[in-house]
Amino acid sequence: MIQPDIATPEPAPAPGSERARPHTLWELFWAFTLMAMQGFGGVLAVVQRILVDERQWLTIEEFVEQWSVAQVLPGPNVLNLCIILGSQYFGLAGAVVATAGILLAPFILVLVLAALFTSVSDLAMVQGALRGLSLVVAGVIMATALRMTPALKSNPLGKWLVWGLVAATVLLVGMLHVRLIWVLMGLGSIACWLAARQLRALEANKESKA
Repeated sequence: MIQPDIATPEPAPAPGSERARPHTLWELFWAFTLMAMQGFGGVLAVVQRILVDERQWLTIEEFVEQWSVAQVLPGPNVLNLCIILGSQYFGLAGAVVATAGILLAPFILVLVLAALFTSVSDLAMVQGALRGLSLVVAGVIMATALRMTPALKSNPLGKWLVWGLVAATVLLVGMLHVRLIWVLMGLGSIACWLAARQLRALEANKESKA
């Protein structure tokens, strides 16, 4: 049996304490608008920082779980996360407001920039700047991924199997260029099955000791 490597759970909130969350639709809309306006080259790094570090609406473990669901679902990952969080806090209205927050300001900005970019897109200086920015964006994404790794400590599969799955995914997608859908269906299904089996074993072990 796979031995779990589970971190010690955090203590429960004190009685009467309130979990951080958006209290109005406007607060939800403004938070996602700020994320969108700061997400140059991708919103993942900004979303993780704002939701987990600044506003503390999610723990790092909750963020990784919900981000995993958002990645598996069809469509843009961040948009899926907006819909999940918005509906979690305010139902259908929250999903609509969060989606509007992540899309509205960038939509207007892109229209303006597109009109300006057409006149300078052929300049070597502009093309070089865009290539340089692409490297920075790649670094930001890698840094965000590293900041999310502490959440793996509480995974029921244990750290060695978790890192084995991570390495296999990097190998298949990054080096062998296997299509993401096949990796998700293959490794994802195996990981789900192993996690479900381990959780059942842990539950059975608790019942036997009770």
